[in-house]
Amino acid sequence: MTQLATSLNLADVERDELPVDVLVVGAGPAGLACALDLARRFAADGDTEKTILVIDKAEELGNHTLSGAVMDPAGMDALIPDWREKGFPILAEIQEDWAEMLRPGGGSLPLRGIFCPPQLQNHGNLIVSLNQIVRWLGERAEEAGIEVYGGFPAAELIREENNRIGGVITRDSGIAKDGSKKATYEPGMRITADVTVFAEGTRGSIAKELLSDPTLGLMEGKNPQTYGTGIKELWEVTPEVGAEFEGKVMHTGGYPLDLKSYGGSWVYGLPNNRLSLGFVVGLDHGDAALDAHALFVQWKQHPRIAKLIEGGKVVRYGAKTVPEGGLFSMPKLFGNGFVMVGDSAGFLNAATLKGIHLGIQSGMLAAEAIFDCLKAGDTTESGLVRYDDLFKKSAAHTELSGVRNYRQAMTGGVMKGVFDFAVQRITGGRGLVEKRGGHSDHDCMQPAAKSRLQKPAFNDSNSMDKLTDVYLSGAVHEEDQPSHLLVLDPTICVDRCTAEYGNPCQHFCPAAVYEWPTGASEVLINASNCVHCKTCDIADPYENINWTVPEGGGGPKYQDM
Repeated sequence: MTQLATSLNLADVERDELPVDVLVVGAGPAGLACALDLARRFAADGDTEKTILVIDKAEELGNHTLSGAVMDPAGMDALIPDWREKGFPILAEIQEDWAEMLRPGGGSLPLRGIFCPPQLQNHGNLIVSLNQIVRWLGERAEEAGIEVYGGFPAAELIREENNRIGGVITRDSGIAKDGSKKATYEPGMRITADVTVFAEGTRGSIAKELLSDPTLGLMEGKNPQTYGTGIKELWEVTPEVGAEFEGKVMHTGGYPLDLKSYGGSWVYGLPNNRLSLGFVVGLDHGDAALDAHALFVQWKQHPRIAKLIEGGKVVRYGAKTVPEGGLFSMPKLFGNGFVMVGDSAGFLNAATLKGIHLGIQSGMLAAEAIFDCLKAGDTTESGLVRYDDLFKKSAAHTELSGVRNYRQAMTGGVMKGVFDFAVQRITGGRGLVEKRGGHSDHDCMQPAAKSRLQKPAFNDSNSMDKLTDVYLSGAVHEEDQPSHLLVLDPTICVDRCTAEYGNPCQHFCPAAVYEWPTGASEVLINASNCVHCKTCDIADPYENINWTVPEGGGGPKYQDM
């Protein structure tokens, strides 16, 4: 049944209050890097009184953290110089990399050496598991005396005078589907802070509220953010394939996408005869039947990929969105009492498919600014502008400036975009236009009558359907709770969306959350399937779906992903 966008009247609920100096919302690489660097600065200054709290909606750190992942070590070099000696989890040092253009019907064109696109060359980088990295960073944070709480989803902003953000309220637990309080009801906590760091990842629900608030002006003069949805599976393969691919990185383009559509895929060779397989497609694709999972299955069915996984078995599945817009789509990074870091602020190099090091760098830049502001006793907007000043002088800014028009140049045709990107490399990131305009992905959707995409045939060997893959994501939610996926106006779904777009939510969700059974008068929402990718919140053509945090601890379990 459709979950209406309603909320309980809990204004008079008595809540515990926890005051801290710095609150970090989100325990990913950016949030934990911010907390670690800040704790180090406090310790060096002899300050033993300042308190840092990190909260995360996942029950255990890393459960909701997903990436390919190939990591540029620059971030860890800056954060913990002896990170290798301290047992940082490395899956493989990259020994070889190349790209291949897949042809429809079979065959591929390998691009090696100087012919491999420079942005896809990974010499000196590492194959890692972001889930393992986050767990490792969490241990370092606890060793530094930082409080880290899992299972605490931030549900509401604490707003004070003068547009000041004073912290967050965590989601209540023990509320039944009908809105009544169960015997297990516990109200959320008010966590107040001098500075709140928003590190929720892509399209965080609180960050979204901040970015859409016109009184804060965080997106004023900025391009809209544009996103891609990525699908990943972890495979056990035959020893022959495992030995061939360990420590190697292959990126592919072409099939199943046409030359008008932005996206690509990867194969990363892991130890113990495992492969990381992934596919990312831009959500500005425009086809109302766009289905990232179906495209992923079609990609696996291409003879080049099918040969690699023949005789193997899938171990894990996951999906997430990535912010691809680049420098011109990044919001103002600070406000009165708060800053934004990592994917929440768009710290991703879409050209190289790298964001872990940028997230870490953003957290460290924010930590330096917060430390200075707390020392000066000024955590207002005018004080926290120091974060922006530091960013503009940083290696992160230099890197993102060099690809500032990359993603926008790909709009309207990949071949044209490739030419523009070649010019960008010569002109320091400018390309053919000084500043390319952006777009919101939901504005790009075309009527259902123009849809071209077809579903693949599924099987139990290399082409699992969505429900099978969702099971492999480990997604679990408390069933008896209000849906965290809110349809703002259900009549739009029936009266307009069915005729205009054919209810694209049933296609673009990579976890089979939204269903339209034959003869149904409304959408069926299987909220328990949700893997927290946020595709629905981004791609719905009417902006009619609002993703909010579920009860604490619910969601996928991306072990070793």
